[in-house]
Amino acid sequence: MNKPADFKGTNQTEVILASASSARQQLLENAGVRLAKLLPAALDEEAVKEALKQEGATALQVAETLAELKARKVSLSNPGCFVIGADQMLECNGIWFDKPVDRDHAAAHLKALAGKTHQLQCSVCVVKDGQRLWHHNETASLTLRALDPDFITRYLDAAGEEILQSVGAYQLEGLGAQLFQRIQGDYFTILGLPLLPLLTFLRHNEVLA
Repeated sequence: MNKPADFKGTNQTEVILASASSARQQLLENAGVRLAKLLPAALDEEAVKEALKQEGATALQVAETLAELKARKVSLSNPGCFVIGADQMLECNGIWFDKPVDRDHAAAHLKALAGKTHQLQCSVCVVKDGQRLWHHNETASLTLRALDPDFITRYLDAAGEEILQSVGAYQLEGLGAQLFQRIQGDYFTILGLPLLPLLTFLRHNEVLA
């Protein structure tokens, strides 16, 4: 695999991804963004989600809040850096889905989503010295085709543990493409990061040439 081109800008501000997501890391590095490090934020996401849900927040509002909280937390211990936070929520008919914890949970996700349209609500945020500089939200709509139990079993066998990193138990960039009947929305947003608006922000701040 060829190494991504180095499009280093004139600004020496370091960029940190407030996440342990290898998918988001790869998207950024493939686009020429040089990350100083990956630092997942120590954040009780489930508690935040539950509190916001009780307050009547939408799935998109939850994604935006979590993205900012992650970036802000990492930013406070990394002064002078651009810290990128991102989050994604899956909503289907008013029900919020979390990342599956094991294979059985993944199978249940796919069974529940099969034949239906769901929304991926995604938010990205950049924080510096504890202050939010910029954020962007996007929504994608995806329709899974009808899936029989045998297909779900074969898919999970072939996809392996990687699907546990996807909130919908699918990976569109791989075998997960076979699950879908229709997709409306930005490809990068579906993968978990609205990349193009983020690159525009980084160029405007001379992180990228």
